[in-house]
Amino acid sequence: MAGRTLWKAAAAAVCATLALSACGSTKDTVASGGEGGGTGKVGVILPLLTSPFWQSYNDYVPKMAKSEGVDTLKTVNSNSDPSQQITDINNQLNQGVKGLVVAPLDSAAIEAGLDQADRKGVPVVAVDVAPEKGKVAMVVRADNVAYGEKACQYLGKQVSSGKVVQIMGDLASVNGRDRSEAFRTCVRKNYPKLKVLEIPAKWESDTAASKLDTLLNANPDIKGIYLQAGGVYLAPTLQTLKSKGLLKKTGEKGHITIVSNDGIPQEFDAIRKGQIDATVSQPADAYAKYGMYYIKAAMQGKTFKPGPTDHDSTIVKLPGGILEDQLPAPLVTKDNVDDSKLWGNTVK
Repeated sequence: MAGRTLWKAAAAAVCATLALSACGSTKDTVASGGEGGGTGKVGVILPLLTSPFWQSYNDYVPKMAKSEGVDTLKTVNSNSDPSQQITDINNQLNQGVKGLVVAPLDSAAIEAGLDQADRKGVPVVAVDVAPEKGKVAMVVRADNVAYGEKACQYLGKQVSSGKVVQIMGDLASVNGRDRSEAFRTCVRKNYPKLKVLEIPAKWESDTAASKLDTLLNANPDIKGIYLQAGGVYLAPTLQTLKSKGLLKKTGEKGHITIVSNDGIPQEFDAIRKGQIDATVSQPADAYAKYGMYYIKAAMQGKTFKPGPTDHDSTIVKLPGGILEDQLPAPLVTKDNVDDSKLWGNTVK
């Protein structure tokens, strides 16, 4: 993390010397001759609506679209089906949208939809998941490697030795792969006395509950759990632990340390109750805000370059030349769970 901080400082210095370069600033962009003038309908495609996180993102979309001056169609839900998502993209294109904001379900499969948009000259902004291939104007996403590392560091400090479980997301998604590999690599490097057990759950709550139940039957001495998506894994995890008499509050003997990802209100309540210990707040509000910002900029023909932004993030270049705005995602514990700046505390 220190190296990343030094890189940010160096990048900031470079940006300061390049007065005509956009770097990562959202105030100073470079026109590239695009058409459309930033007007026209924008389609917004969701991956699913069974998670409180995506429900919150869906609620933020019209608010942020209005604040950014973007005219959106009603959001479309792909219901966790990558092939349906490609159909949804095609349907939106046939409706004549001038821009698309898509949260990809599958990092590889989404290429077909991106190619359809590219052939029609419609810019796309990807939210939450970066595509492996295909053309996008920007990826709006937090650093998912940091998610896994933060979870590892927190668990490692709380649990000196023993078995810990990571309930993984869909490994067809770069998010699932990044979080999983970062967590296991960090544990291996920094906490060799921890043994990592893994549950591939594909962002499915029923799968998580079933496999966790089976794992606990064979390993009742679990010391910690990392939930890669609290929106879908929190409720089934707590229910499974309760059914086995293993749901102990923080400070009680036998408490299993749990760190999650998402930052939804339900996780915050669980932290306050001592049921879980921490979560990484994935910024649903900022995903919606900057998804709208970047699609409008793309429709106006504006482009960006790697470097620090004016909203406490950094634009980085991914393999294949894709740009990603890595938004901040703070760790939330009992010490800061009531912070009014956290989006999970603004949802009613």
